[in-house]
Amino acid sequence: MVMHASPLVLAQQADGDTAEQSGAVVASPQNGSRLDTITVQGNRLYHMAPSEQTKGYAVDSATVGTKTPAALRDIPQSISVVTREAIEDQNFHTLDEMARRTPGMRVLNNDNGRSSIYSRGYEYDEYSIDGLPAPMASIVGSVPQLGAFDRVEVMRGPSGLFNSTSEMGGIVNLVRKRPTPDFQGSFTGSYGSWNQRYLESDISGPLNASGSVRGRMVISNTDSDGFVDNNDNEANSFYGALDIDLDEATELSLAFLRQSYDIDVNNGVATDTSGNLLDYSRNTAFGADWNAFQSQSNDWIAELTHQFDNGGYGRVAARYSTRNADFNYAYGGSGVSASDTITVTGLGAKVDERSLAIDASYSQPFEALGNVSEFVVGTDYKRFEQDYERSAARALYSNVSVDGINDVAYVDILGNGRNGVSGYTYTNTRSSVEEYGLYSKITFRPIQRLALIAGGRVSSYDVHAYERTLGQGDTYGDDAKFTGYAGAVLDLDDHHSLYASYSQVFKPQTDLDASGRLVEPREGDQYETGIKGSYMNGRLNARASLFRLYDSNRVVASADVDDRNAAAGETRIQGAELEVSGDITAQWGVIAGYTYMDTEIKQASSSDAIFLLMPKNTVNLWTQYAFQGGMLDKFSFGGGVTAASSFSSSQGIDAPGYATVDTMAAYDFTPNLRGQLNVNNVFDRKYYERVGSFGTFNMYGAPRNVVASLRYQF
Repeated sequence: MVMHASPLVLAQQADGDTAEQSGAVVASPQNGSRLDTITVQGNRLYHMAPSEQTKGYAVDSATVGTKTPAALRDIPQSISVVTREAIEDQNFHTLDEMARRTPGMRVLNNDNGRSSIYSRGYEYDEYSIDGLPAPMASIVGSVPQLGAFDRVEVMRGPSGLFNSTSEMGGIVNLVRKRPTPDFQGSFTGSYGSWNQRYLESDISGPLNASGSVRGRMVISNTDSDGFVDNNDNEANSFYGALDIDLDEATELSLAFLRQSYDIDVNNGVATDTSGNLLDYSRNTAFGADWNAFQSQSNDWIAELTHQFDNGGYGRVAARYSTRNADFNYAYGGSGVSASDTITVTGLGAKVDERSLAIDASYSQPFEALGNVSEFVVGTDYKRFEQDYERSAARALYSNVSVDGINDVAYVDILGNGRNGVSGYTYTNTRSSVEEYGLYSKITFRPIQRLALIAGGRVSSYDVHAYERTLGQGDTYGDDAKFTGYAGAVLDLDDHHSLYASYSQVFKPQTDLDASGRLVEPREGDQYETGIKGSYMNGRLNARASLFRLYDSNRVVASADVDDRNAAAGETRIQGAELEVSGDITAQWGVIAGYTYMDTEIKQASSSDAIFLLMPKNTVNLWTQYAFQGGMLDKFSFGGGVTAASSFSSSQGIDAPGYATVDTMAAYDFTPNLRGQLNVNNVFDRKYYERVGSFGTFNMYGAPRNVVASLRYQF
């Protein structure tokens, strides 16, 4: 039997002796990565080790887009995994910070925790925790902080089989830190430029003598004055988890996560009246000094798993989430005139969201034609609800000097909209999406080196949207919508596999058009093919991919604050990706990638311009080396480059390409105490990371900044 470390491969020992784990019996391998025979009784990858335990920049498997862990080579789509060590080396605290330096991802910059994250031209509008989704939106500030998570798994391209409501760009899955069988803990503190401060405590271990009950608690606080004036940003996170062994094969896991943001909003600088970018100091704030944004999210998670004697694996899990946000701010509403004045626009809103995701699945390896295959069957339920109250004033103030915009008088923008004050638009919308789904997938190996993957999903939808102010509303329902999936993986040798896949997305939308009717559901397809490599016993992974996506009916918000949403035309996106990530040696880690993207609007829409903000070429590189012995013993050094080609906005604002360099140095004072220094934008490159309209969302990248950290673990 010739297989790599897929979910169907069981335990093996390096010395070649027969190994037993989770009821599995495996004969000795003939080489470092292949097995000769397999007896199917269990599956070690259903309980893959966390990255904080395996260390380094690589894991051999992922769970995103699947229901049980699968080797990266066995998933016929593009997958990246950012491990705990990579997160700490690069000093990431929020998902959008991480995404800025992750191959294949694009961030439309805003305050940390409020940025929009894209892949293949599409925004990630939800994120999963251990496979359970909830909405994510920059306007709600629900981009998560990372202290509670062991690793981040990123799938590019749709995954309509297990999550038909996902965006075309893919899925982000955050894998929780789990309670550990042994007592451990860590304390981290950092301080840097603009009074950047970070404190984290992480305590884990058994709660009873037998170790059958284990707990973990992670608390963190982030605070920064920001490099822009009047742009304080504070974030807090609390995570608590319990894992309880009900018996040797059954585990109950409970968790609670609360995160919050308190931000003095920055919306970028203005252009001139012709849309030309201006050369302001990077600390210039084009907003009122009373700008404010607060948000809070709460997640309750429960999971029950059971390992069956026949090697099957069952899981029932649920996640209930609440999100709320309040914001009130004034920002540039026009270009800067020849007399150095500007119109000021105002926006105020209150958002409340509730979501519930429940999933039950069963996975089973089986023998057929002398090879090991696997099937997954399951059902899920999702309900997303949102109440969104919004008020905007296109000309909150007129002819305000650039120097005086910070000092404009306070206005309760939402309150004025509620009260019908002239010059304000006001909307009050309630929407909900409810979905039931049945899904099944089979991975069948007719011959040793070929895996054929097929799956299908039948979903039932119920969508409601109601605009209270205008008295307009609409509903949509579908009792049996089918979503298909197909893929193939062919092993060329012990290290390389060719793959191809086809995936669909059907996504009901809750946006109302100008006539008060629901915009038609999204429909999309992706074709992807490529080659994957796995080296150093799965510690180093490489991928080269080609993809093409077709999409129609994507909702596009108008640039006019007074206008309603509309459906975009049909879009075709195609491109190529190269990625290498993992550990070249035990001391040397690397994350590198290149993305090329080409977009064609096949049926034009005047509002459909988000793809202009996607550079055709992006490059990400990060590498780190830890010295052992010699003069540099106990030192680690790292560095990286983030680069993008030119891009434009829908209003014709052109931003040149840029490249920035980041570095880090660390020293292990003792096996338990580590000091680290991160320097970002080493050469202090001044560049625009995002462009938008004449008045707003023209965002400078951060100037050179330094952060010193100290971490004690036991």
